[in-house]
Amino acid sequence: MTMQSGTGVQRVEAPSGVRVVLGRAAVQLIADDAGAQLLHIKGEAVDSRLSPRQAPGSDVDALVRPAHVSRLDTALRARGWRIHSTFANGSPFEHAQTYLHDLWGYFDLHRWFPGINLPADEAFELLWKERQPRQLAGATGSVPSLPMQATILILNAARSGVGDPVQRWIVEPGIDPAVIERCVGQLQAQVAFAAATGHLADFSREPDYTLWSAVTQDGSRTAEWLGRYRAAHSWRQRIRIIARAPRVNIDDLSHRLGRQPTRSEIVAETIRRASKAGQESWTWWRGRSRRG
Repeated sequence: MTMQSGTGVQRVEAPSGVRVVLGRAAVQLIADDAGAQLLHIKGEAVDSRLSPRQAPGSDVDALVRPAHVSRLDTALRARGWRIHSTFANGSPFEHAQTYLHDLWGYFDLHRWFPGINLPADEAFELLWKERQPRQLAGATGSVPSLPMQATILILNAARSGVGDPVQRWIVEPGIDPAVIERCVGQLQAQVAFAAATGHLADFSREPDYTLWSAVTQDGSRTAEWLGRYRAAHSWRQRIRIIARAPRVNIDDLSHRLGRQPTRSEIVAETIRRASKAGQESWTWWRGRSRRG
């Protein structure tokens, strides 16, 4: 951020919270110009009944209509936002792509939300129909309905951990649990909801049980990839997962090094990953043999 002074242009670092609030408005204005529909989630976009402190968080998060992801991506990059981590390398769910802007900071563009098994376009349409307006800093955006916001926060808690999500986002705001149960059913998010509320074992026969078990119980990377494989909806997805599992996450390695890795560093990381995967597999096999 720059300011004019008597001696010329001076760079002033804005507080992180201010950057996020203004960055959210900047993203909304870019989306409006590109004709992309999005729903703001998390941070200060959350209803005050669910988040009395209205903390802006460390980045901007928004759920984008899947059909509009490409147009928003093009518009963001044309306005100085660069990709920080891709969908494929961002998380086990491949749900969000992170952008970084020199002035506004980070923006997580969600093409779906982890735990929601309703097809992404149908889920967005469901949330969009019940959207509520939200005034931002210089722009007007949209957020999901109060019950859907609470549901999304609980699903997010399965990955982040926030104590008792039911107490925080259902009991304290005075939301009828039956309403949240209906939202979970509409979004087909029963497994993730169970993972957030301590009942994951009830869904041990579901395809995505292994993945949520690995995510919520600090499972190994091997367990995570096995979970991805079992949660895949088609053989094409499973073949892709098998092909990607041994590969180095270049985004992550670049962030750790603070620069693009060299070829030798990528080779070394590949060997390290293979060795670690072998150790984890051996530990898993021994544990299973002992239980058997």
